[in-house]
Parts: sequence; structure tokens; C-alpha cells
Amino acid sequence: MATRAKRRRLPKALGPPALSQLSGAEPRHGAHLSQVAGAAGVGGAEPGPEPEPEPEPEPVAGFLSWCGRVGLELSPKVAVTRQGTVAGYGMVARESLQPGELLFAVPRAALLSQHTCSIRGLLERERSALQSQSGWVPLLLALLHELQASASPWGPYFALWPELGRLEHPMFWPEEERRRLLQGTGVPEAVEKDLANICTEYHNIVLPFMEAHPDLFSSRVRSLELYQQLVALVMAYSFQEPLEEEEDEKEPNSPLMVPAADILNHLANHNANLEYSTNYLRMVATQPIPKGHEIFNTYGQMANWQLIHMYGFVEPYPDNTDDTADIQMVTVREAALQRTKGEAERQVLHERWDFLCKLEMVGEEGAFVIGQKEVLTKEELTATLKVLCMSAEEFREFKDQDEWGDDQREEDSLTITNIPKLKASWRQLLRDSVLLTLQTYATDLKTDQDLLSNKEVYARLSWREQQALQVRYGQKMILHQLLGLTS
Repeated sequence: MATRAKRRRLPKALGPPALSQLSGAEPRHGAHLSQVAGAAGVGGAEPGPEPEPEPEPEPVAGFLSWCGRVGLELSPKVAVTRQGTVAGYGMVARESLQPGELLFAVPRAALLSQHTCSIRGLLERERSALQSQSGWVPLLLALLHELQASASPWGPYFALWPELGRLEHPMFWPEEERRRLLQGTGVPEAVEKDLANICTEYHNIVLPFMEAHPDLFSSRVRSLELYQQLVALVMAYSFQEPLEEEEDEKEPNSPLMVPAADILNHLANHNANLEYSTNYLRMVATQPIPKGHEIFNTYGQMANWQLIHMYGFVEPYPDNTDDTADIQMVTVREAALQRTKGEAERQVLHERWDFLCKLEMVGEEGAFVIGQKEVLTKEELTATLKVLCMSAEEFREFKDQDEWGDDQREEDSLTITNIPKLKASWRQLLRDSVLLTLQTYATDLKTDQDLLSNKEVYARLSWREQQALQVRYGQKMILHQLLGLTS
């Protein structure tokens, strides 16, 4: 996981994000506490389109009153509302705002975490028993307990949460629909890993803990379905305070819920940012915000496949300037193997692949990440193309070098603009890898292009079909750009 305000982008040399890497926020859809606490047994997913604007519901007034009681200071220039937002609850400027203006300040005492909940003492005493791959179990247990507590201090905050049974993450889509719409994007595989981890975590750690404390966890919250919904909510709504530079080697901070901050929707070209200080978390404007405009945070540099996986929405093409396409590392190996002749050449290539693995440049589940304007895994892709395209003599000399990158030439620099200047063998291997990647999708670029360009046809698609189409199309555009550069 990483801070929502600034998500650290990691090369995917170890595969797609697992639960341990996820946190953020999704489009806002309000729900009363009674709907949330009773969500166990509620399935399905929410439709994308919002209902017609209606008068502000009572939960907003209750939330604003609660903010006053806990010292959460909202600027009079902002409003919490459903009207004028891209999805659900959001925050809109009542008056024009300038960069640097404070939008709201959240005291640390109002944060909801394993350290502030009413069972914090128990969670701390049992900390060693609650360790898990995700690192989220203590927060999730805190939420399970507080949601069922009729007098929870965070009740008015819960009232603005989405209805858990209508979350739109692909993990709640039927498997057939998820695979059909998102094949080739990387999302189905990431979801399958999430679901397996959730199930293991729940049965091995969470359920035994709740059963050992029946006075704290009623039977209605002992539900795998509810736990999965809360994982999705934490995935989408939680924040993680960044470590200081000198703390980079430490374990990441635990996730926490930040009232008011998690109301803001996401945009790559955002106009607000969350700042951390000793006593408060402050949301500050980063660019001019005209009166009536929505205030957006950023969940980090997120490709559309990551947005839909973790938050249940995408930015329509071409708005997401952080969009990427992946080429699986093993796909490059497959493309190279296709050019070999005979078993001896195949063995040589496998030896080179093993060498790259030892250099930690490739992995069986990793991917090379290509953005619209840059190669995000430039070092890994450069090393892979270089090693797999070497002559036998070059490879022998290369293995004996102390530093593999010492002799990198300018013409071998793997930037988007420099790809046409790469060696012919590099370009061919990259092109073959792109072609193999495009074969993993269920549709081709023209089919998706026709759907997007025909407004009437596009309007008849379901919300999920539209979102999945945007994910596929954005990725394919990047891949086809690569094809053009390697021709």
C-alpha cells in the first residue's frame, strides 16, 4: 500500500499488485449506517450512473455536525454534496479557491485506525497473532467492531460510506463477465489473487479471532462476504501515511481511514493534495479551483487497469495521462524462443533468461510497463533486450563484467522517442512481444475503436462494459504506438 495523496509507483517485476500493495479511494456512493452494518449477505455491485440530483440527505448534516464535535475544520468555501460531482458524494468549491488554500484539516484523534478504535488495547496485545500478508487485519477488525456498535463515535462518518453490497470493484463481478470484459488487461489475474488472499486471511486469522471474542463481534459481522466488502472498501478508501526519507527501510505504516479526505474523487490532473503534520492531516488546493467546480485528490499515478481493479472506475480515454500497458516478461521470453532454431539455441536462450533472473531484471510474474510517453521499467526492458539479442561472444564478455550497465550507449537508451533508433534485433524482439501481447485480448483495436466512436452503440453498453472498454482501448493504443515505433 502507499499513501493515497502520493502513491509510490513500483516496477512490477514481482507481478501485479497484491492486497499488501493496495489502498486508495473510489467514486462515492452514500449509505446509512444500518445499510453498512447489515451488509453481510448482500451481493451484487452498484450501477455506474448516478440517480437524478436530490436534496442533500440527512447523513451530510449529521456528518457536518460530527465534524464540529471532533474538531474537523472544513473551510466555508467548500461543500460536501452529491450535486456537481462525477460520482456520489464529493466536495465542491462554494467560492473560488487559490493554490495553497486550506480546504479542511482533520485532527489525528478523528482518524479511524487500529490505534484509535475502541478495541485498540486488544488489537495491540494480539498484534503478533494478527499479522498477515496484507497487513490490514487490525484495521479491518476495528471496522467490523465499530460498524456493529450502535454508539460508535464514527457513526456519522459511516453514514457517508457507500452501500457495501453495491461496490463496483471487479472482484464483485461474476467471474465469466470479468474474464470476458477484461481479458488481457491483467485485472482478472490480480482479482483472483486478491480473492484467494482474502479467503485465507479470513478463515485463518479473522474468523478465529472474532469467535474468540464473541462479546465484541456479533454473529452478523462474522461473514466472509462482509469481510470481502470491507477489504474492497479499505482498498478504495484508506490512506497510508508515507514514511520519512530516513525511514525508507522500515515497514510501511498501517492503513487508516481519514474522514472528509476520502470524500474527494480522483483525477490524474487533480487540484488538491493531502499533507501530513504532527497533529493534523490537511487537504490543500494545488491549483486555482473556480466556484462550482469539484475538488479532486489524486490516488497516485494510476493506470486505468489499476483504477478499475482497486477503485471500480476508470478515466475515459485519453484523459488518464498515467495510463500504461504491460508486456509480460515471460512474453518477451516466448517471443525470443520463437526465433530459435533447434534445442541447442533454446537452451542458450534459457541460460540467458536465468542470468537475467539472477540480476533481478525479470521474473516469472513480472511485467514491463509502458506509459504513453515513457517506459516505466526502462532499466529492466533494456537489460532484457540487450541480453537476449547478444551474440554468444558478447554474452560471455557481458557475464564477466562487474557492472552490467557500464557500456550502455546512447543509441541503446530505451525511451519512447529513441525506440526507432534501437538495434534492428532489439526492435524486432520488442515488436514480436507486442504482437503476442495483443493476441491475449478478446477483441482487436478496431473493434474497440468502433464501439467508442459510435455514441449510440456506446450508450447502449452496460456501465461495466463501458469501463472495461476504456481499459482495453487505452492499453491497446499504447501497444499500437509501440508497433509503429518498431516497424
